[in-house]
Amino acid sequence: MASTPTSADVVVIGAGIVGNAAAFHLARLGWRGIVQIDKGPLPDPGGSTGHASNFVFPVDHSKEVTDLTVDSLRQYEELGVVIRCGGIEVARSAERMQELTRRMTSARSWGVEAHLLSPAEIQELVPYCASDLLIGGFHTPTGSVVDPIEAGRLFRQRAQELEALTVCPDTEVRDLVVEEGRIRAVVTDHGRIETEAVVIACGVWSPQVAALASASIPLTPAVHQMIDVGPIPELARTGTWIAMPLLRDMDCRMYERQRGADLEIGSYAHRPLLHRPAEIPPVGAPGQASPTSFPFTEADFTEQMRHAREMFPSLLTDPEPERRSAINGLLSLTPDGGALIGELPEVRGLWTASAVWIKEAAGAARMLAELMTSGASEIDPHGSDVARFAPHERTEHHVRARAAEGFPKVYGISHPREQWATDRPLRTSPAHPRTQALGAVCFETAGWERPQWYATNESLLERFGDRIPERRHEWDGRWWSPIIEAEHLAMREGVAMIDLGAFTILDLHGPAALAHLERLAVARIDVPPGRVVYTPMLTPAGGFRTDLTVVRRGPQDFRVITGAADGGRDLAHLRADLPAGAQLIDATAAVTTIGVWGPRARDLLAPLADADLSDAAFGFGTAQDLHLGSIPVSMLRISYVGELGWEVHVSSEMGLALWDLLWEAGLPLGAVAAGIGVYGTTGRLEKAYRLMGAELTGEHDPVEAGLALPRVKSADFVGRDAYLAAREASPAALLCTLAVEGADGAAEPARFPTGGEPVLTAGGEEIVDARGRCSYVTSAGPAPSLRRFLAMSYLPPQHAHVGARLEIEYLGDRLPAQVLSTGRTPAFDPDNARMKG
Repeated sequence: MASTPTSADVVVIGAGIVGNAAAFHLARLGWRGIVQIDKGPLPDPGGSTGHASNFVFPVDHSKEVTDLTVDSLRQYEELGVVIRCGGIEVARSAERMQELTRRMTSARSWGVEAHLLSPAEIQELVPYCASDLLIGGFHTPTGSVVDPIEAGRLFRQRAQELEALTVCPDTEVRDLVVEEGRIRAVVTDHGRIETEAVVIACGVWSPQVAALASASIPLTPAVHQMIDVGPIPELARTGTWIAMPLLRDMDCRMYERQRGADLEIGSYAHRPLLHRPAEIPPVGAPGQASPTSFPFTEADFTEQMRHAREMFPSLLTDPEPERRSAINGLLSLTPDGGALIGELPEVRGLWTASAVWIKEAAGAARMLAELMTSGASEIDPHGSDVARFAPHERTEHHVRARAAEGFPKVYGISHPREQWATDRPLRTSPAHPRTQALGAVCFETAGWERPQWYATNESLLERFGDRIPERRHEWDGRWWSPIIEAEHLAMREGVAMIDLGAFTILDLHGPAALAHLERLAVARIDVPPGRVVYTPMLTPAGGFRTDLTVVRRGPQDFRVITGAADGGRDLAHLRADLPAGAQLIDATAAVTTIGVWGPRARDLLAPLADADLSDAAFGFGTAQDLHLGSIPVSMLRISYVGELGWEVHVSSEMGLALWDLLWEAGLPLGAVAAGIGVYGTTGRLEKAYRLMGAELTGEHDPVEAGLALPRVKSADFVGRDAYLAAREASPAALLCTLAVEGADGAAEPARFPTGGEPVLTAGGEEIVDARGRCSYVTSAGPAPSLRRFLAMSYLPPQHAHVGARLEIEYLGDRLPAQVLSTGRTPAFDPDNARMKG
């Protein structure tokens, strides 16, 4: 073992597949003085890497996860540690077959080869399975098995060949030293290492290590059961490690795969079995092959073994082969099932790549190394950003509650709009008692209960029902209500109140506040007090880091407003490198917001206001402090739904009184409460407004998104050089709004996409831009004002023109579509006259 250095440019904690790959990628990107430590021995230190079933299925409904997996496969193939055998997910039920058909659309959207198979075709590829149990399957020829221990050895070796890496096994972390909010040292049982960069990549132990720095990594160790049985003569006769595709028996939440003469059987069908990092024993503990290989609980596998015998009767019966091994192997689960990658929000210089599976490990490590080196990664990290969680979501109670709920979803069927049920409600706006009385159906974001629609508005269907198409297919109507569209139409005709209490409100003060915001924002922030600025913030590579609203309230006083879903990320982004002359305050709990929009919004608000709300006195894009009745408010004349109106911000203790005041004033005008279904979907899409994480990603730039400003400000900002280059170049794709049509050309379709579906030519061919990106639906939803169903998508220039005829593939159907508008021009009210009147 190498002696432990006393200093390092970066310390990587963990020698599993992720830590090894991270060490290599940091070295490849020019880092030197890399020290890698692990409390276990090499080559297998005892973590999940050593026992995980090391297969790779390349397709996920998440583009980010798929991209990470495809990138990982590329890296594993370059290392020579992959056997490509293909993988098949099979369906025993019609519901599962629909899900596999949906999986096929994700494969096309993300550019991964895949095929739907008949039972006979499955039988041909996997000759020992009982194909008569099956309806069909989903086949990815690039499915593979990986040798993660050998991959790790090669990653370390390559980093050492670059003279960048010192490896210290059998070395335990005792403390992480933090001073003034930044990591300063790692204390081990072999000495102290001075450093200003640490990577926590130690899997199920990661929360324990982060806690040494008073930081949190929200994951919990959970059991995945698997056994090996053999030798099986039929498999032994193949003379190879794996001769047939991996098979996932999805309805039974199981998998089976050949391992030489053996068959490995794994299950996610058992009850959630959660552990705590402190419960994991040391290397060499009696009764465990490794610290993360817990004793097998036989009762949890009885039914699963029966299913395995059904699927492979000739291999598992008469006589049943001997059991070679059986473990309760630990893996990491998070509150939303995603990975945890990036800089921890509590401590500068403390990074992690945790809750990462072998299939995406190498790609995740490359992502982390790129973020640490340049602040941007080739693959957009939005979904895996460790800063995405609110403080309550990082607590052990919440993590375990959501992990227990999420475990059955590993092989489950989850609708894109499906909501979590556990640990609710937690965060409610001051108006919550009133919205509940109106029958609010709440969707949760970052713990906030946000009314999506209101049951008491069902009466609006008598008025608008003939303008709302029926969703005949259950999947299309799941987690949706026609009431949303009725609320939308009521707003367009009159006025609606929307509870926006989930907004993240960040107040920035001080002499350095302006310079800090100018350095991050594309738009000019040095505007007169009272102006409202919508601006993207970019990565150094010119992709989208976030988009938000900034209100200049005074010479040194700014309010930043962003959505609940991005609140954690944006707070961390604004805190990073915050100068000494700026103070950032999270005012989310202190301020609540109510939106009032519609052609009669001024009629509702003006009689209550002690200021002039006319267009001349209160123009669009401005903010004023005033009183509504006796309640002091800050009003912003902006709109995310494309109507005349205001965001009304008020201190939380007066939020309920404000709701009551506005509601009473709105009764004579026929005001309605409208939900986030209107705010975030129907109103937004009619106006072609972009959404972070959907239209706005790190893989697209403001020119492609139609958000490039007429002029470039003189102040320097992050991503400026890349932004200027994009403005000079011809865009590879342009964001467009499409109308989805019926099969016979009717304006209203028979099916209703949810987002993520491939956009194809009129002849059904894939559309790929000059940068190799496939066109897919970024957002989809109804446009009740137009009596159309809209989808947004980035299209190459040859397709990005009004009237272009295309198709959208949705659950096996080809839906005709037509480009309605390009760039920032909305399909509804293209001149924006309604909100500026």
